[in-house]
Amino acid sequence: MTIPQKQLQKVARHYLALKEYKEFIDKVGFEFSVEEFNNLDTPQKAVLEAYLKRFSSLQDYLGAKVFRTLLNMAGISTTKMSEVLTLIEKEEIVSLDRWIEFRNIRNELEEALKDLKYCVDSFDYLHGVVVKVFEFARRYDESIKLP
Repeated sequence: MTIPQKQLQKVARHYLALKEYKEFIDKVGFEFSVEEFNNLDTPQKAVLEAYLKRFSSLQDYLGAKVFRTLLNMAGISTTKMSEVLTLIEKEEIVSLDRWIEFRNIRNELEEALKDLKYCVDSFDYLHGVVVKVFEFARRYDESIKLP
C-alpha cells in the first residue's frame, strides 16, 4: 500500500467515525448550551467531546500530511505550509479563510460548545473537502475509493 493510500485510509477512518457522531448529535437534537450540556448523561457528553476531538484530528491530519501528499501526487513540490494551503485552495479543495478558522478553536467549555456547534454545522463542508481529497487522489491512483 502506498503512502497516499495509507493516509487516505486514515482520513476515511476519521471521517466515518465523525459521520456517525454527527448522525447521533443530529438525532439527539442538541442545542449547544452549557445548561443542556450539563444535563446530558456521560455517554452523550462523551459523544460530543469525541466529535470535537475527531473533527480537530481530521482537520489537523489533512493539513499536516494529506494536502502535501496530494500536491506531490500531482508533481507539485512545496516547502511552506502557506504554499500548500494556497495550492489546495486553488484546486478548490478548501477555502483558505474557512480552513484557518478551523485552527482557531478554543477549549473552554462555553467556547468549546460554540466550537462544537460550529464543527457540527460545518460537517457538510468538511465532507466536501474529504470527497475532493479522494477525487483529487483518484486522478493519480484509480484504486483509491471514497469512504
